[in-house]
Amino acid sequence: MPTISPTLLPILMLFASNVFMTFAWYGHLKFKEHALPVVVLASWGIAFFEYWLAVPANRWGSAVYTAAQLKTIQEVITLVVFAGFSVLYLKEPLGWNHALGFLFIAAGAFFIFHKWT
Repeated sequence: MPTISPTLLPILMLFASNVFMTFAWYGHLKFKEHALPVVVLASWGIAFFEYWLAVPANRWGSAVYTAAQLKTIQEVITLVVFAGFSVLYLKEPLGWNHALGFLFIAAGAFFIFHKWT
């Protein structure tokens, strides 16, 4: 039976967890007619599944990545997921300034992962 690489598994789990968290944090913006306590409870319910993915992803990922690398992976994934969510679900366009900001974050990720000697 094929197994998933220990370097890839945490990334996939963090990606899936971020989809849940993005819906938990921003999905309710399409349901502004619902009372705030209702959307908070719904968001907590969605976030429960996010935690079941993110916590093991970070625990297992720490075997192959540093904490700074894991956090950087998470932030890059957050931007990728949110960009897609913003355009596809919220129907909000992304502009050149968003692309430039993402480019700066990608540069930061390069510096975190680059081995300086």
